[in-house]
Amino acid sequence: MVEENSTLIDADEQGIASDDATWILTASFIIFTMQTGFGLLESGCVTRKNEVNILIKNLVDVVFGGIAYWIFGYALQYGSEPGTNPIFGVGGFLLDAGNTNVGSTYATFIFQLSFATTATTIVSGAMAERADFTAYCIFSLVNTLTYCIAAGWVWGNHGFLAKMGYIDFAGSSAVHLLGGVCAAVSALMLGPRLRRYDGQSPPSLGNPINFVVGSLVLWWGWLGFNCGSTFGISGQKWLYAGRAAITTVNGSLSGGLVGVVWSLWFQGMFEASVIINGILAGLVGITASCAYVQPWEALLIGAIGALLASSSVRLLDYLKVDDPVGAIAVHGAAGMWGTLAVGVFIETPDKGKGLIHGGTFYLLGVQCLGIVSITLWSAVTTFLMLFLIGKVRPIRMSPWREILGADLAEHGIRHFKCYDYN
Repeated sequence: MVEENSTLIDADEQGIASDDATWILTASFIIFTMQTGFGLLESGCVTRKNEVNILIKNLVDVVFGGIAYWIFGYALQYGSEPGTNPIFGVGGFLLDAGNTNVGSTYATFIFQLSFATTATTIVSGAMAERADFTAYCIFSLVNTLTYCIAAGWVWGNHGFLAKMGYIDFAGSSAVHLLGGVCAAVSALMLGPRLRRYDGQSPPSLGNPINFVVGSLVLWWGWLGFNCGSTFGISGQKWLYAGRAAITTVNGSLSGGLVGVVWSLWFQGMFEASVIINGILAGLVGITASCAYVQPWEALLIGAIGALLASSSVRLLDYLKVDDPVGAIAVHGAAGMWGTLAVGVFIETPDKGKGLIHGGTFYLLGVQCLGIVSITLWSAVTTFLMLFLIGKVRPIRMSPWREILGADLAEHGIRHFKCYDYN
């Protein structure tokens, strides 16, 4: 079967070297495992009566988000047919490459599909334990539009940010900032969980083991996320992949160290959620510049990202913005910082230099423009989507369903005797 199919496509029609395609596909499969990581981490943050619900949300992110990306997402992000403009692409709807550039087109598709579903999964954590499941499925389908337009600005040949020299190597803004802003709007529109701010102590982790194991899976997946963004290993690409690997690790290490110190200073103990969020914030922060900075700079970028995320968690709690998993702080705040850090720290022969390496304020200004553009786009589209969905279906569960738990109310799964739900 393989030999028969291989004769249908000439080597010069692949559009990509075989070793590059292997690298991209392998990275894509690694990134796909991040859905497992997000699912475990989020299920560890919620009460037991909502564990299955949050895991199934991660499944529908792939199912609905994936079909949406195939139907229109790739076309709007990378389309180059007549009608393409600096805001969105045109061409490639219901994607089928035929026999032209098969390798390049399909490798790009599966890689970016992993990114698109990750962006939506970030949002699910902030909506945990109170979002109506049917409404969330609709949101998961249409939220692909938010990602693919913004990602086209950053990585598409037509994108206005790309043409201005904007740099986001692996998605601090296009994936994480976008997901964090969508999460913030979603949390605000849903409101806090019942009795979340009634004077009681914050809810403890429902399943700490899932939370820790999920973070380890995410850590692994992040290496594919960042290193795979070289989009190959031929030529000099492997050099950037190697640098992305060490800076990604260093960013997470310093972020974790900040989490340890922060936890000891403010909680007087080694609190798992603070340490893990520090690691994840360090990863988010280094994602935009991982191929263009030195290892010591990655340590600084990751540490600042963790500081901002830890501070944001406390600020959001003070403002009574209920985010069960810390998605807004980890992805939003650290993603914004990571995007800005490009204009300060990077040094490349062809993409410009950051301020500390003798660069001008132009790059930093472009990075700021990207932050503002993606933030506004994400906030407005998320608000409109949830508002319109709410006209058809309430976006929040009814109080009695929330008390029973989504596992029982939405999926018919009973963990305890009925009187335990009081």
